[in-house]
Amino acid sequence: MNETVIQNFSRRQFLQGTAAGLTLGFCLPGFAANLLAKAGQAPTITDFEPNAFLRIGTDNSVIVIAKHLEMGQGSYTGLATILADELDADWSLVRVESAPADARRYNNLLWGAAQGTGGSTAMANSWMQMRQAGATGRAMLVAAAAKHWKVDTGGITVRDGVVAHAASGHKATFGELALAAAQESVPAEVQLKEPKEFRLIGKRAPRKDSAAKTDGSAIYTQDVFLPDMLVAVVAHPPLFGAKVRSFDARRARSVKGVVDVVQIPQGVAVLAHDTWSAKKGRDALSVEWDESGAFKLGSSEILARYRELAKTEGAIAKVEGDTAQAFAGAARTLYAEYEFPYLAHAPMEPLNCVIRLGTDGCEVWNGEQMNTGDQYALAGLFGFKPEQVKINMLYAGGSFGRRAGKDSDYVLEAAHIVKAIKGRAPVKLVWLREDDMRAGYYRPLFFHTLEAALDGHGALLGWHHRLVGQSIMAGSAFAKAMVKDGIDATSIEGAVNLPYTIPNFKVDLHTPVDIGVPVLWWRSVGSSHTAFSTETFLDEVAASLGKDPVALRLELLKDHPRHAGVLQLAAEKAGWGQPLKAEPGVRRGRGVALHESFNSYVAEVAEVTVAKDGSVKVDRVVCAVDCGTAINPDNIRSQLEGAVGFALTASLYGEITLEGGRVKQGNYDGYPLLRINEMPKVEVHIVESANAPTGIGEPGVPPLAPAVANAIAAATGKRLRRLPFDTTELAV
Repeated sequence: MNETVIQNFSRRQFLQGTAAGLTLGFCLPGFAANLLAKAGQAPTITDFEPNAFLRIGTDNSVIVIAKHLEMGQGSYTGLATILADELDADWSLVRVESAPADARRYNNLLWGAAQGTGGSTAMANSWMQMRQAGATGRAMLVAAAAKHWKVDTGGITVRDGVVAHAASGHKATFGELALAAAQESVPAEVQLKEPKEFRLIGKRAPRKDSAAKTDGSAIYTQDVFLPDMLVAVVAHPPLFGAKVRSFDARRARSVKGVVDVVQIPQGVAVLAHDTWSAKKGRDALSVEWDESGAFKLGSSEILARYRELAKTEGAIAKVEGDTAQAFAGAARTLYAEYEFPYLAHAPMEPLNCVIRLGTDGCEVWNGEQMNTGDQYALAGLFGFKPEQVKINMLYAGGSFGRRAGKDSDYVLEAAHIVKAIKGRAPVKLVWLREDDMRAGYYRPLFFHTLEAALDGHGALLGWHHRLVGQSIMAGSAFAKAMVKDGIDATSIEGAVNLPYTIPNFKVDLHTPVDIGVPVLWWRSVGSSHTAFSTETFLDEVAASLGKDPVALRLELLKDHPRHAGVLQLAAEKAGWGQPLKAEPGVRRGRGVALHESFNSYVAEVAEVTVAKDGSVKVDRVVCAVDCGTAINPDNIRSQLEGAVGFALTASLYGEITLEGGRVKQGNYDGYPLLRINEMPKVEVHIVESANAPTGIGEPGVPPLAPAVANAIAAATGKRLRRLPFDTTELAV
């Protein structure tokens, strides 16, 4: 990709129509320009101030400006679908461009004054915003047509990018009306469609990123090449908290293609003309590390410390009723312990970032997930105003939370390298797979205990859940909003908001502050571990009470119809209660789990086969989801199918382990991903809803592991309480 292509990322000039609350940009075709020229209204082309979501081109194209990152989850298609439906655009002519980093115009409405993608919020926060943008554009086109044709707006129809007036026979495309529409005042109020009028929302709309990703024209960070650009690979400390004591770069500098070696706060960076030369230069580098302040515990030692903490009460996250009295008067009690390891995000595209520094600002090319946070972090480092930091948001090859750095870690790493060479060349930072696995960040390691109090009449009287694990939010810019009275909301989500009616309920939390492993949100965050402990333990409660797991859940869900709805749907579609086909030499079982996360409700039923040697094959997973209005049903299905594969990887294999503070895993050989032949058949059933859309990128992950574990218990009678599963204990 040449310099011209790079510059085109930042060149957006088109006509502007403005009014309070919304700006729409329109490119002007000759037809409409002539109309206004005859009326003495000369069009003026100006630079566009990006607080708009819509641009109509001279070729009749409809450009949707997306404020959210497309990292495979389908946000570009979803955002375009919402706007294009209200606009009544021709879907084949709709294209998507990424928005610049500007929180004043493109903030995530659920986050406040910050732009970014995460927490499964893209559709939820954009729903009404994009509908309003599309409907406003449509109204302005109709008003322009009515004025030119001298007809009433009530007789005008819009369909597939064509505005028509049947009575007079007039007809014009969006492109032909664009200039005239740009002269209209933006209406203060617009009429939105009723759901029955949707033509794209809820229907099949082909993804807007598929073609470019198929033919190779999609631009990822690794595709960016600027004139004189250098590629940087960093030697990171082998222990978290270690620092550079000294380094010898003579052998590294002798590697062909290596241009420079510089020290930065994160380690030592080797710069070269290409990635391979930078990698070879790093291999030749000699670094002496100061490990005096480094974290040196192993995973087993951390877990042992957590077990000790769990013997005492932590900070109270939630309490209802009197759990002490419930347990004192119980006919029976149950107790279980659960272990969860550190997990890597392991996206297919490792971390990377391109930065070019100038005297009056810097420009960034990146699969950008935390636009505002990174913009302000870079401005602080370079001494610029935030608006002097221009971020070009490119496609990202996965993230699962990793690119949403709470402290802009890898973006600042690239910036430090650029600063160290005094900005004499643009720099592309490339993390290799081993950097991605060993240099942080991870889903925190957690230890849970759960206790249940049962009476003598088949009722669940009390529930006590204790969690021990690192806080993700502590010490970050998010702590003020997310950490209250020492309790990180992400640590206990999915535990404190159980939908089940339990009269005596308590959750407490220990948050160790001396564990120096960098942690971060991971797909479904706290629910990635709380759903497993709560849903497998509830199955144990059902078994102890002699009740069917689905029946017990429904009994406890009398006040939560949406939870009950997905549970009943999944159970029905999975054939719950019907025996599985017996096969010689294996054991088969069916298990269920239910969880709410990101305001969406998902139930999953798993069918498994367990061989004599203990190996587990997940044969089938039936998912039911209630995520409000289904904007793109195909995308919802693909997200749940992907979530099943992602969660099954973690269930069977996912584990980052430390020995003496060093991460053992380095690549997919030690941190394997699910193979295609291991992927179960997945069925997805979407609850029809007129509610506003809620999250879908993450909610399919939490129920999978407990559903599989419950199926294994049904097949073998053995309860697995640690992730990833140790299937050796299932051998017979």
